Formats: sequence, structure tokens, C-alpha cells
Amino acid sequence: MKNIQKVIIVGILLLPVILGAFIAGRGSSPEASFGGSTLKKIGLVRVDGIIMDGEEVIKQLRSFRNDNSIAGVLLKVNSPGGAVAPSQEIYTEVLNYQQQNKPLIVSMGTVAASGGYYISSPAKKIFADPGTLTGSIGVIMTLPMYETLAKKVGVEIRTYKAGKFKDLTSPYKSMGASEQALLQGMLDDTHDQFIGDVATARNLPYDSIKLYADGRVFTGRQALKTRLVDTLGGYHDALRYLRHVTGLSDKAKIIERTDKTTLFREWLTEETVKVFPGLYTLISKPGPQFLMN
Repeated sequence: MKNIQKVIIVGILLLPVILGAFIAGRGSSPEASFGGSTLKKIGLVRVDGIIMDGEEVIKQLRSFRNDNSIAGVLLKVNSPGGAVAPSQEIYTEVLNYQQQNKPLIVSMGTVAASGGYYISSPAKKIFADPGTLTGSIGVIMTLPMYETLAKKVGVEIRTYKAGKFKDLTSPYKSMGASEQALLQGMLDDTHDQFIGDVATARNLPYDSIKLYADGRVFTGRQALKTRLVDTLGGYHDALRYLRHVTGLSDKAKIIERTDKTTLFREWLTEETVKVFPGLYTLISKPGPQFLMN
């Protein structure tokens, strides 16, 4: 009787260890299954509106990329682009999926242009609707000018600086020829980065991308002819393809990992900009933009 009690006690003590080992083994196995059904899932990441900050999107992409239970990711892009640096950071994270050989598929919505196209370009496959607006490979920088207004209301702005070009983008003075040339050189270099990165991501010659990199916007059907996208189709077509390449069934779960507070803030900003389009120039960070204008 005492021996039986000892066996029961030992079994109870070892149960958490056994369960832990079982769960760990399931999580680390790429083919882990239970009852014949796969445990793999699909990650869904959305990029909606103007790209002002890439932190939340990058966090989601990185989480899915490092999660062995995620077989592939669907990136749903509905954006006219935005700030250069956040777009480049998201692009790099999408490019990391190529190196890890985990499929990331892009489904373009109403618009996926400029920075919206830039972040889509490293995907394994890009789906666009025939009427999607995409392309717009170019760089823009908008500077408000208050010099005339200041003179009208009798306001004098005094600027003290150390460095000839320190007040290059000041809204209170006109720009000279040397200043315009300096600013244009910066924009041209950023444009060159855009073209080169898309060429690398799409595995196409630089000159073939440059041919269409004059800021023009394409429909999805036109973009297919220029090889900027891979196929025509919507969200469900992209999802069906991702399930096919990952070997998942239609019952495989689709999961999102979002910060609701951040999403609400981004939604509120986007809706405000829709009502007052000129407001974006005031609330955005200064500098070049990958933005369809």
C-alpha cells in the first residue's frame, strides 16, 4: 500500500515536468499535430493609412517571423505611403522573411502606392486588384512658406545660425539656387535608394525599375504588365495562395497581434487627415516622403 502511495505521489510531482516537455516539443516541431490536424497558423498584419511610424507593424512582423507556429504571413496594405525612414524599416523586416524562407504574401487594397508599394516589394508574391492604385515610385518634400504672410502682418523673424545651410528648410525665407541644388541632391539620393531597394526586392534590373520610377501611378492591371506586381486578385485570393504554399487547410487559424490603443490613434489621425488633407504637412515629421500626392 505504501509503495502505491509513493508511486502516486511521484507521478503527481512529475506531471508538470512531463506536460512541460510535451508542450515544448509541440512548439518546436515544425510539423507538430494533434488528432491529425495541423497546429500551424497564418499571421495577418495590416498597414492602413499614411505611414508615420513603423514600430507597431515591425513588432507584429517580427513576432510572426520568430514564431514557429506561424507558417506564413499575409500583409494587407492599404496605404499611399508616408515617411521615408519608417517605410525603409518596414521594408527591411519584410525582406527578412526572404532570408528566413518563411512566405510573406501581400494583398494590396484600394491603394498601395509609393511607401505602400515600397514595403510590399520584398513579398514572395504581390496580389493587386485590377483597380488598385500602386507604383508612384518617387520622393516628395513639401515645405510651407510663411515669409509673405509674416511681412503682411508685420512679423519679423530673426535667425541666428552656425553653418551656411542650417536654416535650409526655414519657412520664413526664400531658397537660393545653392540651397535648392542641395535639397534636390538629397531627394535624388533618396529616390535612388527607393529604386535600388525595389530592384533588389523584386530581383529585377535597376534600369527596368527606373523606367517607371518617375512618380507615376499605375492600376493593378498596368502594374502587372510592368512586373511591379505578380498577379491580379483580392484578399481571399492571396489567402488561398498562402494556404496552398504553406500546405495549410481552410480551417487553419488566422491571427492578428495588434495594439488596440495604437490602432485607434492611427485611425483617428488618418480620418482627420482625410477631412483636412493639408494637415498632414503640419503634423508629419519634416523630410522627404515616399507619399502619393
